[in-house]
Amino acid sequence: MSELVPGGNLPLPGGVLTLRVPGPFDMSALVTDDSGTVRDDGDFVFYNQPAAPGARLSGETLTVDPTALRAGSSRVTVVVSPAEPGTALGRLPAPALLVTGPGGRVLARFTPPRPRQETVLLLAEIYRRGTAWKLRALGQGYADGLAGIARDFGVEVSEDADAGAGSDTAAASAGPGGAARVALGRLRDAGGTRGAPAGPGAAGSGTGSGPGGPVADGFLGLVNSARAAAGSPPVALDARLTAAARAHAAGMAARGRLGSEGADGLSVHQRVTAGGYAYLTIGEHLVSGPRDPAEFVEYCLSGEQSRRTVQDSAFTEAGVACVPDSRSGTLYWTALWARPLTPAGLARTTAEVVALTNAERAAAGLPPLAEDAPLTRAAQAHSADMVARAFYSHTSPDGSEPWHRAAAAGSTRRTIGENIACGQRSPAEVVRGWMDSPGHRANILKPAFTHIGVGFAGGGSAGTYWTQLFGA
Repeated sequence: MSELVPGGNLPLPGGVLTLRVPGPFDMSALVTDDSGTVRDDGDFVFYNQPAAPGARLSGETLTVDPTALRAGSSRVTVVVSPAEPGTALGRLPAPALLVTGPGGRVLARFTPPRPRQETVLLLAEIYRRGTAWKLRALGQGYADGLAGIARDFGVEVSEDADAGAGSDTAAASAGPGGAARVALGRLRDAGGTRGAPAGPGAAGSGTGSGPGGPVADGFLGLVNSARAAAGSPPVALDARLTAAARAHAAGMAARGRLGSEGADGLSVHQRVTAGGYAYLTIGEHLVSGPRDPAEFVEYCLSGEQSRRTVQDSAFTEAGVACVPDSRSGTLYWTALWARPLTPAGLARTTAEVVALTNAERAAAGLPPLAEDAPLTRAAQAHSADMVARAFYSHTSPDGSEPWHRAAAAGSTRRTIGENIACGQRSPAEVVRGWMDSPGHRANILKPAFTHIGVGFAGGGSAGTYWTQLFGA
């Protein structure tokens, strides 16, 4: 079973998938094509319309058969909201998604960072890549309820008098252009007005310009003031980060929706590396709504998760841009934060992973692992390969396994073990994630292992890729 973090993904087997979120929550799902919008009302699965081709909702369980989705579908976005209308998710237990495959095999678990004032959460998406299907963890919150999510996916939410709050009989019908049209009364949490999304991986937005422009300058001054108040050093604007931010913001504006991946299939992190910027750590804010840098930064500082990104002392450079949606005028913002990759920085990062791993072993009464050059070469090569060839697996596309890669790097260790992870932004976060997962924890605490190599690479859809290779 994979323990996912926001942005993490994994390949899915064929067959019917079961997604379950226990607790006081409602699940919903939106079926879309690559444009990110629904085709008609049948693509919106929620408590009052519990079935669509290939997707069926029953209580706290959603079943999805990708092969049975309507023609042209390439994505199923899974949404969770409080069962009690108007309740903030921060007042409830953190939602936890459990995904099982055919035969009841548990495939993945995802518990996003605890939401606060948000009333609905984009939890995960099942998406097609080529002929295969994958699962990606999202964890992006909205403060404006299920109606706001529906609108962002192209559902026209009607305010017909006949479909007042509490009406369970109002019909959904095709609106202009065939778009889905759902009465407000059918959505349990339909109150509120549309606003800027919030939550893990999201923050406020603003208008953007090139380095040195008024928006960038206004953004930088406000950000560095907030960083100084937290005792963090200032960040400088980088032209490559700004160019990547502008390209991503333009893609979101063109589609009229937020997303970590554009219509061209490129993630925001892939845009950064494609522009020639190699990073050691990265953060991002993807937001729509704020009208200027002041509103953008204010929103970024309003939530604990997004404020930590603004004030993180690990970041030394930033880029920001915003682009208006030509139809609505809504501004779509992308802010990127990073520390550039250097050989010394990479060495410090991998050494910290080793030190934290050995601290866990010491706490369990086990001897430390010694760093091993061949294992390190193999681990680093695997992390880089996962970025370069866009996969996340112990088995490489060419069929090689961890022991094959270790031997190819010159290792003579007779026993090999491997941990991988993606999406974590620091050594502490990745080691904590491994220790919270029974299978990864077993490798770290295996008494027979004597040596270790660690690899790290930035890029790909998840942003960061980590490898631990153990030997005995």
